[in-house]
Amino acid sequence: MTSKQIATTLGCRRALAGIVSAWVLSVATATAQVGEYRRDFAVGVNGGYAMSSVRFLPRIPQSQQGGLTAGLTWRYTCEKYFKSICAIVGEVNFVQSGWKENILNSRDEPVAIIDPESGKPIEGTTEEYSRRMNYVQIPVFARLGWGRERKGVQFFFQVGPQISYNLSDSQKANFNLDHPNTLIGGRSSKVVRQYHMPIENRFDYGIAGGLGLEVSLNKVGHILLEGRYYYGLGNIYGNSKRDYFAASNFQNIIVKMSYLFDITRTNNPKIK
Repeated sequence: MTSKQIATTLGCRRALAGIVSAWVLSVATATAQVGEYRRDFAVGVNGGYAMSSVRFLPRIPQSQQGGLTAGLTWRYTCEKYFKSICAIVGEVNFVQSGWKENILNSRDEPVAIIDPESGKPIEGTTEEYSRRMNYVQIPVFARLGWGRERKGVQFFFQVGPQISYNLSDSQKANFNLDHPNTLIGGRSSKVVRQYHMPIENRFDYGIAGGLGLEVSLNKVGHILLEGRYYYGLGNIYGNSKRDYFAASNFQNIIVKMSYLFDITRTNNPKIK
Protein backbone atom coordinates (compact mmCIF):
# COMPACT_ATOMS: atom_id res chain seq x y z
CA MET A 1 0.00 0.00 0.00
CA THR A 2 1.03 3.60 -0.55
CA SER A 3 1.82 5.97 2.33
CA LYS A 4 -1.54 7.69 1.76
CA GLN A 5 -3.41 4.38 1.96
CA ILE A 6 -1.48 3.40 5.10
CA ALA A 7 -2.36 6.76 6.69
CA THR A 8 -6.02 6.22 5.79
CA THR A 9 -5.99 2.73 7.32
CA LEU A 10 -4.34 3.99 10.52
CA GLY A 11 -6.86 6.83 10.69
CA CYS A 12 -9.75 4.35 10.42
CA ARG A 13 -8.25 2.23 13.17
CA ARG A 14 -7.84 5.25 15.46
CA ALA A 15 -11.43 6.26 14.74
CA LEU A 16 -12.59 2.72 15.53
CA ALA A 17 -10.67 2.73 18.81
CA GLY A 18 -12.20 6.08 19.78
CA ILE A 19 -15.74 5.02 18.89
CA VAL A 20 -15.43 1.67 20.65
CA SER A 21 -14.06 3.43 23.76
CA ALA A 22 -16.99 5.84 23.72
CA TRP A 23 -19.39 2.93 23.25
CA VAL A 24 -17.91 0.99 26.16
CA LEU A 25 -18.08 4.11 28.33
CA SER A 26 -21.72 4.62 27.36
CA VAL A 27 -22.59 1.02 28.21
CA ALA A 28 -20.72 1.27 31.51
CA THR A 29 -22.58 4.47 32.35
CA ALA A 30 -25.88 2.92 31.37
CA THR A 31 -25.32 -0.10 33.63
CA ALA A 32 -23.86 1.78 36.62
CA GLN A 33 -27.32 2.63 37.99
CA VAL A 34 -26.45 6.10 39.28
CA GLY A 35 -29.71 7.62 38.02
CA GLU A 36 -33.35 6.50 38.16
CA TYR A 37 -33.51 2.73 38.04
CA ARG A 38 -35.19 0.91 35.12
CA ARG A 39 -35.74 -2.73 34.18
CA ASP A 40 -37.67 -2.48 30.91
CA PHE A 41 -37.21 -5.23 28.32
CA ALA A 42 -38.87 -5.09 24.90
CA VAL A 43 -38.65 -7.23 21.77
CA GLY A 44 -40.03 -6.87 18.27
CA VAL A 45 -39.45 -6.76 14.54
CA ASN A 46 -37.95 -4.27 12.10
CA GLY A 47 -37.94 -3.69 8.36
CA GLY A 48 -36.79 -1.08 5.89
CA TYR A 49 -34.73 -0.11 2.88
CA ALA A 50 -30.94 -0.21 2.55
CA MET A 51 -28.79 1.81 0.13
CA SER A 52 -25.30 0.37 -0.27
CA SER A 53 -21.99 1.10 -1.93
CA VAL A 54 -18.39 -0.13 -1.64
CA ARG A 55 -15.41 2.19 -1.23
CA PHE A 56 -12.87 0.82 -3.70
CA LEU A 57 -9.24 1.86 -4.11
CA PRO A 58 -8.62 2.17 -7.07
CA ARG A 59 -11.91 4.04 -7.28
CA ILE A 60 -14.97 2.66 -9.08
CA PRO A 61 -17.74 5.24 -9.82
CA GLN A 62 -21.01 4.09 -8.23
CA SER A 63 -24.59 4.96 -7.40
CA GLN A 64 -26.47 3.49 -4.45
CA GLN A 65 -27.55 -0.16 -4.71
CA GLY A 66 -31.02 -0.50 -3.16
CA GLY A 67 -32.24 -3.51 -1.20
CA LEU A 68 -34.50 -4.68 1.59
CA THR A 69 -33.69 -5.32 5.23
CA ALA A 70 -35.69 -7.05 7.97
CA GLY A 71 -35.03 -8.67 11.32
CA LEU A 72 -35.55 -8.98 15.05
CA THR A 73 -34.85 -6.35 17.73
CA TRP A 74 -34.43 -6.44 21.49
CA ARG A 75 -33.95 -3.53 23.89
CA TYR A 76 -33.07 -3.34 27.58
CA THR A 77 -33.66 0.05 29.23
CA CYS A 78 -31.71 0.26 32.47
CA GLU A 79 -31.61 3.87 33.67
CA LYS A 80 -32.78 7.45 33.32
CA TYR A 81 -29.81 9.71 34.03
CA PHE A 82 -31.04 13.29 34.41
CA LYS A 83 -33.15 13.58 31.21
CA SER A 84 -31.32 10.88 29.23
CA ILE A 85 -32.93 7.44 28.95
CA CYS A 86 -30.13 4.84 28.69
CA ALA A 87 -30.58 1.50 26.95
CA ILE A 88 -28.77 -1.29 25.14
CA VAL A 89 -30.22 -2.41 21.79
CA GLY A 90 -29.41 -5.49 19.73
CA GLU A 91 -30.63 -6.74 16.35
CA VAL A 92 -30.30 -9.74 14.04
CA ASN A 93 -31.07 -8.63 10.48
CA PHE A 94 -31.08 -9.90 6.93
CA VAL A 95 -30.01 -7.18 4.48
CA GLN A 96 -29.58 -6.99 0.70
CA SER A 97 -26.35 -5.10 0.13
CA GLY A 98 -23.82 -4.70 -2.70
CA TRP A 99 -22.87 -2.04 -5.24
CA LYS A 100 -24.08 -0.58 -8.53
CA GLU A 101 -21.60 0.94 -10.97
CA ASN A 102 -21.93 4.24 -12.81
CA ILE A 103 -20.36 3.29 -16.14
CA LEU A 104 -19.58 6.64 -17.77
CA ASN A 105 -17.11 8.03 -20.31
CA SER A 106 -14.85 11.04 -19.88
CA ARG A 107 -17.80 13.32 -20.73
CA ASP A 108 -19.94 11.73 -17.97
CA GLU A 109 -22.13 10.04 -20.55
CA PRO A 110 -23.35 6.41 -20.44
CA VAL A 111 -21.10 3.93 -22.20
CA ALA A 112 -22.50 1.92 -25.12
CA ILE A 113 -22.32 -1.88 -25.32
CA ILE A 114 -19.81 -3.28 -27.83
CA ASP A 115 -21.12 -5.53 -30.61
CA PRO A 116 -18.98 -8.71 -30.32
CA GLU A 117 -19.08 -9.30 -34.12
CA SER A 118 -18.27 -5.83 -35.42
CA GLY A 119 -16.36 -4.58 -32.38
CA LYS A 120 -18.29 -1.29 -32.57
CA PRO A 121 -20.60 0.37 -30.02
CA ILE A 122 -24.30 -0.49 -30.37
CA GLU A 123 -26.27 2.73 -30.68
CA GLY A 124 -28.97 3.28 -28.04
CA THR A 125 -27.48 0.83 -25.50
CA THR A 126 -25.70 1.48 -22.20
CA GLU A 127 -23.59 -0.82 -20.05
CA GLU A 128 -25.03 -1.68 -16.65
CA TYR A 129 -23.48 -3.69 -13.83
CA SER A 130 -24.49 -4.43 -10.23
CA ARG A 131 -23.56 -6.97 -7.58
CA ARG A 132 -26.02 -8.19 -4.98
CA MET A 133 -24.65 -9.44 -1.66
CA ASN A 134 -26.92 -10.85 1.05
CA TYR A 135 -25.79 -10.53 4.66
CA VAL A 136 -26.83 -11.43 8.16
CA GLN A 137 -26.01 -8.36 10.29
CA ILE A 138 -25.77 -8.20 14.09
CA PRO A 139 -25.42 -4.67 15.50
CA VAL A 140 -25.29 -3.86 19.23
CA PHE A 141 -25.98 -0.26 20.24
CA ALA A 142 -25.60 1.97 23.25
CA ARG A 143 -28.69 4.18 23.07
CA LEU A 144 -29.63 7.53 24.59
CA GLY A 145 -33.19 8.83 24.37
CA TRP A 146 -34.95 12.05 25.38
CA GLY A 147 -38.71 12.32 25.85
CA ARG A 148 -41.56 10.06 26.88
CA GLU A 149 -41.10 6.40 27.73
CA ARG A 150 -44.62 5.01 28.11
CA LYS A 151 -46.95 7.36 26.23
CA GLY A 152 -45.72 10.01 23.81
CA VAL A 153 -42.72 10.80 21.61
CA GLN A 154 -39.03 10.19 22.24
CA PHE A 155 -35.99 11.27 20.20
CA PHE A 156 -33.03 8.88 20.31
CA PHE A 157 -29.43 8.42 19.20
CA GLN A 158 -27.61 5.09 19.15
CA VAL A 159 -24.15 3.91 18.11
CA GLY A 160 -22.15 0.72 18.36
CA PRO A 161 -20.25 -2.10 16.61
CA GLN A 162 -21.74 -4.33 13.94
CA ILE A 163 -20.64 -7.70 12.58
CA SER A 164 -21.95 -9.31 9.39
CA TYR A 165 -21.64 -12.52 7.45
CA ASN A 166 -22.16 -12.88 3.71
CA LEU A 167 -24.63 -15.61 2.79
CA SER A 168 -24.58 -15.29 -0.99
CA ASP A 169 -23.75 -12.97 -3.88
CA SER A 170 -24.69 -12.62 -7.54
CA GLN A 171 -23.84 -10.38 -10.49
CA LYS A 172 -26.14 -8.67 -12.98
CA ALA A 173 -24.76 -7.23 -16.23
CA ASN A 174 -26.10 -6.57 -19.72
CA PHE A 175 -22.73 -6.90 -21.47
CA ASN A 176 -20.00 -9.51 -21.88
CA LEU A 177 -17.90 -9.23 -18.72
CA ASP A 178 -14.87 -10.49 -20.65
CA HIS A 179 -15.13 -7.60 -23.12
CA PRO A 180 -16.31 -4.36 -21.42
CA ASN A 181 -16.17 -1.19 -23.54
CA THR A 182 -12.77 0.33 -22.76
CA LEU A 183 -12.24 1.71 -26.27
CA ILE A 184 -11.65 5.39 -27.07
CA GLY A 185 -14.80 7.19 -26.00
CA GLY A 186 -15.55 4.28 -23.68
CA ARG A 187 -15.13 4.08 -19.92
CA SER A 188 -13.53 6.86 -17.90
CA SER A 189 -12.65 4.19 -15.31
CA LYS A 190 -10.61 1.25 -16.59
CA VAL A 191 -11.09 -0.76 -13.37
CA VAL A 192 -12.82 -3.99 -14.41
CA ARG A 193 -10.92 -6.60 -12.37
CA GLN A 194 -13.85 -6.91 -9.89
CA TYR A 195 -16.04 -8.64 -12.52
CA HIS A 196 -14.06 -11.86 -12.18
CA MET A 197 -13.12 -11.71 -8.49
CA PRO A 198 -15.03 -13.89 -6.02
CA ILE A 199 -15.67 -12.50 -2.55
CA GLU A 200 -12.64 -13.30 -0.39
CA ASN A 201 -13.79 -12.13 3.05
CA ARG A 202 -17.34 -13.13 3.93
CA PHE A 203 -17.04 -11.80 7.47
CA ASP A 204 -17.44 -8.03 7.83
CA TYR A 205 -17.27 -5.64 10.77
CA GLY A 206 -17.62 -1.92 11.37
CA ILE A 207 -19.44 0.87 13.18
CA ALA A 208 -23.12 1.81 12.85
CA GLY A 209 -25.03 4.78 14.24
CA GLY A 210 -28.50 6.20 13.87
CA LEU A 211 -31.00 8.90 14.79
CA GLY A 212 -34.72 8.38 15.16
CA LEU A 213 -38.10 9.02 16.70
CA GLU A 214 -40.11 6.64 18.86
CA VAL A 215 -43.85 6.85 19.49
CA SER A 216 -44.97 4.92 22.56
CA LEU A 217 -48.59 3.92 23.13
CA ASN A 218 -49.52 2.56 26.53
CA LYS A 219 -50.51 -1.15 26.38
CA VAL A 220 -49.87 -1.17 22.61
CA GLY A 221 -46.11 -0.88 22.24
CA HIS A 222 -43.47 1.27 20.59
CA ILE A 223 -43.21 2.35 16.94
CA LEU A 224 -39.80 3.59 15.83
CA LEU A 225 -38.57 5.35 12.68
CA GLU A 226 -34.79 5.54 12.24
CA GLY A 227 -32.13 6.64 9.78
CA ARG A 228 -28.85 4.73 10.14
CA TYR A 229 -25.35 4.82 8.65
CA TYR A 230 -22.84 1.97 8.62
CA TYR A 231 -19.14 2.24 7.81
CA GLY A 232 -17.36 -1.05 7.24
CA LEU A 233 -13.83 -1.49 8.56
CA GLY A 234 -13.29 -4.83 6.86
CA ASN A 235 -12.70 -5.45 3.15
CA ILE A 236 -14.52 -7.88 0.84
CA TYR A 237 -11.26 -8.42 -1.09
CA GLY A 238 -7.70 -8.86 0.13
CA ASN A 239 -5.75 -5.60 0.62
CA SER A 240 -2.13 -6.72 0.93
CA LYS A 241 0.63 -5.36 -1.33
CA ARG A 242 0.11 -8.17 -3.81
CA ASP A 243 -3.68 -7.62 -4.04
CA TYR A 244 -5.34 -5.43 -6.66
CA PHE A 245 -7.60 -3.38 -4.33
CA ALA A 246 -6.11 -1.48 -1.39
CA ALA A 247 -9.62 -1.00 0.05
CA SER A 248 -13.05 -2.54 -0.60
CA ASN A 249 -15.21 -1.69 2.41
CA PHE A 250 -18.97 -1.28 2.66
CA GLN A 251 -21.01 1.83 3.39
CA ASN A 252 -24.76 1.54 4.07
CA ILE A 253 -27.52 4.08 4.54
CA ILE A 254 -30.61 2.45 6.05
CA VAL A 255 -34.11 3.78 6.73
CA LYS A 256 -36.21 1.44 8.84
CA MET A 257 -39.28 1.11 11.03
CA SER A 258 -39.52 -1.10 14.10
CA TYR A 259 -42.29 -2.30 16.36
CA LEU A 260 -41.47 -3.31 19.94
CA PHE A 261 -43.70 -4.66 22.68
CA ASP A 262 -42.82 -4.78 26.36
CA ILE A 263 -41.93 -8.05 28.08
CA THR A 264 -41.10 -6.51 31.45
CA ARG A 265 -41.66 -2.94 32.68
CA THR A 266 -40.46 -1.11 35.78
CA ASN A 267 -43.26 -0.67 38.30
CA ASN A 268 -43.00 3.08 38.84
CA PRO A 269 -46.05 5.38 38.46
CA LYS A 270 -43.73 8.39 37.96
CA ILE A 271 -42.52 7.07 34.58
CA LYS A 272 -44.34 8.96 31.84
